[in-house]
Amino acid sequence: MNPDCVIVDANIAFKALVSQRGDLRDRLDPSATAKFYTPGYLFVELFKHKTRLARATGLAEEQLLEALHALVSRLEFVNEGAIPLGLWMEAHRLCKGVDEQDTPYVALTLHLDGRLWTEDAQLKKALRARGFDSFFEP
Repeated sequence: MNPDCVIVDANIAFKALVSQRGDLRDRLDPSATAKFYTPGYLFVELFKHKTRLARATGLAEEQLLEALHALVSRLEFVNEGAIPLGLWMEAHRLCKGVDEQDTPYVALTLHLDGRLWTEDAQLKKALRARGFDSFFEP
């Protein structure tokens, strides 16, 4: 496992945008030793939930766009097409019945041999029960 390779899931990204969670933004510091990765799928999730994010942040549109820019500039996006099919299948097995929308994040974690950063307690519990225990705990 590469301890400096951290895969950021959507719930961390969303929480980092909410003004009360500046601690998460600070942890995503580009000068940190760890490198932060996420699948391109995060763009889809950010767009899909843009109205909810706008409400949750309480930011004007321009401020929200600036916050989004700051967030995405701290992440390295990885094309999901680079992940081998076998790892996708394993990630789907791990996420099945819990939250299959987390499959791209788990697949990327397996592909990069990194650690998954999530605050989804239900997902972590299910993944651990299925033998996956590569988590980033800041």
